[in-house]
Amino acid sequence: MSYLRLVTERLELTAGSLALSQAELQDRTRFHELLNAQVVEWPPRGCDEQAMTSMRDYFAENPNDSGWGAWYFILRGSNEEERVLIGNGGFKGSPSSDGSVEVGYSIVDRFQRKGYATEAVQSLVAWAFDYQEVRRVLAEALPENTPSIRVLEKNGFRYIGQGSEEGVIRYEITREDFIQRTGRLDAVVTTPLAGGRRQV
Repeated sequence: MSYLRLVTERLELTAGSLALSQAELQDRTRFHELLNAQVVEWPPRGCDEQAMTSMRDYFAENPNDSGWGAWYFILRGSNEEERVLIGNGGFKGSPSSDGSVEVGYSIVDRFQRKGYATEAVQSLVAWAFDYQEVRRVLAEALPENTPSIRVLEKNGFRYIGQGSEEGVIRYEITREDFIQRTGRLDAVVTTPLAGGRRQV
């Protein structure tokens, strides 16, 4: 089975699917096999059964939206046996009518504060802006969640005010911000898992 994936300096990001979501909920051994990675400490904080069920339902209703749902963050080792699932993230659906998408991310506790979330978000944002209809990428965080906010700031997001819920704040990076920050829009290209790696 082929999956959409992005490869960064240390990570492989594998796009979710209905099969992966079902295995994540019901069959951890199958989940490990599909990802070809060790699943040691799972799920990460903030990714409860309700969130996983919602993502499964999203893929059931949107089978052609690969990339616009969950992504799994795999730490690549020197060989296949050393690959470890360390987090997840992704988008809350395909671009809206005004060209907005919202990104989220979470890293399991023992792999935090190593820059993995920053690396993953950088790749996801670049992938999103590969699509011309995407005008901005949004993200939300609790004001006291300083590590999460730092991930956004390191990726060029800026604070824009109140979020979608009470007590949550919102950040964004626009297409123009991204072009100015990176100088290009060809930061990533997408390929299926079976088709070889593309570098970020």
